[in-house]
Amino acid sequence: MGIRKVSWNGKRVTVAGLGVSGIPAARVLHGLGAVVTVVNDGDDERSRAQAAELEAEGVAVRLGDGATLPEGTELIVTTPGWRPDKPLFAAAAEAGVEIWGDVELAWRLRGPGAAPWLAVTGTNGKTTTVRMLASILEAAGLRTAAVGNIGVSLLDAVLGEETYDVLAVELSSYQLHWAPSVRAHSAAVLNLAPDHLDWHGSMEAYAADKGRIYEGNTVACVYNVADKATEDLVREADVEEGCRAIGFTLGTPGPSQLGVVEGILVDRAFVENRQKQAQELAEVADVNPPAPHNVANALAAAALARAFGVEPRAVRDGLRAFRPDPHRIELVEDVQGVVYVDDSKATNTHAAEASLAAYDPIVWIAGGLAKGATFDELVAKSAERLRGVVLIGADRALIREALARHAPEVPVVDLDRTDTGAMSAAVQEAARLARPGDTVLLAPACASMDMFTNYNKRGEAFADAVRTLAATGRV
Repeated sequence: MGIRKVSWNGKRVTVAGLGVSGIPAARVLHGLGAVVTVVNDGDDERSRAQAAELEAEGVAVRLGDGATLPEGTELIVTTPGWRPDKPLFAAAAEAGVEIWGDVELAWRLRGPGAAPWLAVTGTNGKTTTVRMLASILEAAGLRTAAVGNIGVSLLDAVLGEETYDVLAVELSSYQLHWAPSVRAHSAAVLNLAPDHLDWHGSMEAYAADKGRIYEGNTVACVYNVADKATEDLVREADVEEGCRAIGFTLGTPGPSQLGVVEGILVDRAFVENRQKQAQELAEVADVNPPAPHNVANALAAAALARAFGVEPRAVRDGLRAFRPDPHRIELVEDVQGVVYVDDSKATNTHAAEASLAAYDPIVWIAGGLAKGATFDELVAKSAERLRGVVLIGADRALIREALARHAPEVPVVDLDRTDTGAMSAAVQEAARLARPGDTVLLAPACASMDMFTNYNKRGEAFADAVRTLAATGRV
């Protein structure tokens, strides 16, 4: 698909939303000579401060009015959080005005000889996989960066002075929805589970937006053998001639797959004779931490790196060098034979299921904002691993009811409080339920905003309480 070059000088562009992607987009467009107006629903103190900075630079800002299409608008560039059903977008459609996301803008602004993109999406594991991929690419001696929904912004990456050989790009379903022209070298969908359905409207629409990442791929579409929906998206994608479907599996891989054989990560996709040969890449022990879902992330990262021509040794060295971000199955302390693990990033049931599958037996700390989720399947799958459960947060009753149905014999402590101090109480109760050899696991399966600013703050509260317990014997 050819990309129409845009003449920006004097072009009237409306940027929908302030924040981490709206403000840079507005500044970039203004610097290119566009006449920029930012519209924003909110009109709070922070928004007013951001607006004042932009207005001082010559960018018009409308606060408290995110519904009206500014007169003469020729293009809308939206931040990822703005839902497709916003009145502004309906007005744009009626007026025949195109809508781009910040990722689409970055793609269109790439210069000649721009670095190809290795792109990753999925319900869970995106950030870890992209950081693993960047570590592998660096180990291969390539100039790269982890960009997109994490790390360096895509606009900075494509417009900055630093040049890259290849970019490891995390893309959310929000970003993909507004990025019709993006064409990756190779891309992976790690998994699909119900999430953000309030934004997308249905599971079908959510999956379709994830599947956009495969459109126009030139070398490899990487899918999860254990998640048929990801393979279905590959089958539906319109890719370049010669692009291959590459699976990853925690089992023994077939031809055109990467997998695990006797504790070794092996490649049967990018070898000379994939019917009979397999290339050793790394040991499971090289993956940090070697929990099953994290090994799957490593295989996906390895597949993308191999698609780009990276040698096996760099896969091993990159995985060994990788250090996970905080609050992702992070070991906090071993207190009298009980291991305490912080997976506050497990904000939905799919992520929590993967986390619970990595340990046995478990005292599980869970709860928060359910975001419309149900917990029966999660509890039924995990019941045999549970020593006990401590529930916190606004929607804990939903988990308690699922436990009553599917794990009635498991002791449950229901903390009827949503203040931040509840985490200390939760750790104290978990310590009481746990025995040496157990894991106390914070994998909430819920969002954090009922009690904490974000999942990072929730994880920090857990870690602080655990360290107090380790130091004093009590929280």
